[in-house]
Amino acid sequence: MGKYEAVFQKSIEDPEGFWAEAAEGIDWYTKWDTVLDRSNPPRYRWFRGGELNTCYNAVDRHVENGRGDQAAIIYDSPVTDTVAEISYRELQQQVAVFAGALRNQGVQKGDTVIIYMPMIPEALVSMLACARLGAVHSVVFGGFAANELAIRIDHAQPKAIVIASGAIEGKKTLAYKPLVDSAIEQSSHKPEKCIVLQRDFVPAELTEERDISWQEAVAGAEPVDCVPVQATDPLYILYTSGTTGMPKGVMRDNGGHAVALNWTMKNIYNVEPGDVYWAASDVGWVVGHSYIVYGPLLYGCTTIVYEGKPIGTPDAGAFWRVINQHRVKVMFTAPTAFRAIRKEDPEGVLLKQNDLSCFQSLFLAGERLDPDTYHWARKMLNVPVIDHWWQTETAWAIVGNPMGIEQFPVKPGSPTKPMPGYDVRILDDEGNELGPNQEGNIVVKLPLPPGTLATLWRNEERFISSYMSAFPGYYETSDGGYIDEDGYVFVMGRIDDVINIAGHRLSTGAMEEVVATHPHVAECAVFGTDDQLKGQKPLGLVVLKAGVECDEEDLKVELVQMVRSQIGAIACYRETAVVSRLPKTRSGKILRGTMRSIATGKEYRMPSTIDDPTILEEITEDLKKMGYPELS
Repeated sequence: MGKYEAVFQKSIEDPEGFWAEAAEGIDWYTKWDTVLDRSNPPRYRWFRGGELNTCYNAVDRHVENGRGDQAAIIYDSPVTDTVAEISYRELQQQVAVFAGALRNQGVQKGDTVIIYMPMIPEALVSMLACARLGAVHSVVFGGFAANELAIRIDHAQPKAIVIASGAIEGKKTLAYKPLVDSAIEQSSHKPEKCIVLQRDFVPAELTEERDISWQEAVAGAEPVDCVPVQATDPLYILYTSGTTGMPKGVMRDNGGHAVALNWTMKNIYNVEPGDVYWAASDVGWVVGHSYIVYGPLLYGCTTIVYEGKPIGTPDAGAFWRVINQHRVKVMFTAPTAFRAIRKEDPEGVLLKQNDLSCFQSLFLAGERLDPDTYHWARKMLNVPVIDHWWQTETAWAIVGNPMGIEQFPVKPGSPTKPMPGYDVRILDDEGNELGPNQEGNIVVKLPLPPGTLATLWRNEERFISSYMSAFPGYYETSDGGYIDEDGYVFVMGRIDDVINIAGHRLSTGAMEEVVATHPHVAECAVFGTDDQLKGQKPLGLVVLKAGVECDEEDLKVELVQMVRSQIGAIACYRETAVVSRLPKTRSGKILRGTMRSIATGKEYRMPSTIDDPTILEEITEDLKKMGYPELS
């Protein structure tokens, strides 16, 4: 039996023993009564009765254990021409003081705080300060539009909001304060306080009584100690797109999350305390939470906060410069970034100008790693290129290549094997388990390992219906795929209507809701098509209201602006086709999956329930005029 096999089997056959051993890597105020509370399935809870503080484990204990002078954060911002290091001791001081500032503004244990910031150290300080107080943070990606932020304000009901005055996006300056003011105006819930970090290139106007500058808030604050919380208490809420357009608030607990992420740093990524680890993502996404902030800091690594792009800041050599300059050992980013770099510098001329001898491995996730990108990255870097697959809901990899346990040969197109703790199965639609190479629904047999979602914030019913109902006893990933004869998992794509744009999950249902509000649109469908750069992109099909006469090009421009305004530029909504009708089942359900197959050049079966088969020929012709299908 190989090393991986032994570790994996123990995790499945004796999860209590396996994760109790892993939990020894975390400092506890009080040890747990029960490793795994199985009393109320499918609502399993880890380390019930244990008390700890995530901020203490990520910051204070490293100072106490002699790592105070080690860099905790390297801030590298080509857009502001800044490089700075923050030691663990300095981070402890900044976090303790900002926790005091939050407490002065009325934030206490159990309160929620929304954080709306770009990639700057203060975003991490804000998250850790909330954890220090036992407050629950909800980071909202700075690129989301005001009404998307308003939805999250109403749902999370924060006591306070912490924001930066703005950010630099490419060559443009984006002011955050007007977006936040508009969101608060739109929301029913009104936060009591808004703390604004003033950045010199985009000063914000403060609202009297509600707003206070970060600088003023910390000037009048005393540092506070870590507040013990229950292992089962919430650490954060992270909203992920749902198929109804209403985002789902994934709730992460303190205990299981700290144990699992600390365990992954060595076992999956094969780093040691003191190593420089770089996740080139954003704190607004789950990768940022897990592997810019909590994972590296829990394990005592140095994490990089990079405020820039893979290309254009200043060129396609940006990533190589960061790896070289800061001696990065392991990097984690999305395949989109490498597709963009490859497009700009296919021969790796800029890469060869840098010394990457420090670099050990590249991890990619967030979307499917296409074989072309894998082979290019492998050839250029000459280090292992590791695909791994996980979700916002899981916080860490479901399937991967566990570099710290046993390295497996790569099969391009597969993220390799299930990680310890994840009992991955393939089921047909009736719930029957399928054999090797048979494609079906990818599910995970319960209980899920620590660190995964405990529930959905203020929506227990949706937690059950979204993840636990379709296949009782299993977590439904909503992805389809198969497991081959060697145990390698192949993930073929989403089963629902959430699409993956450059590693960011966005709801086409939410986009449809926006498009449908245009006065000329009778009905519409938005679905994901393949895109060489971003993995997927949305395509809208609209049917005009009877008797409407309008310029189709003007309509398309208006729809782009509407989606951009309501959801944000991150949606990448640019293409619309005006069609005479949409294909539907006899019951009226729009056949989005069939249209997606047509647009991507994939084979499809004529649905037996279609009300009029001739419409698919019309749709095919309409899409051909637009240049679809792009793939043969």
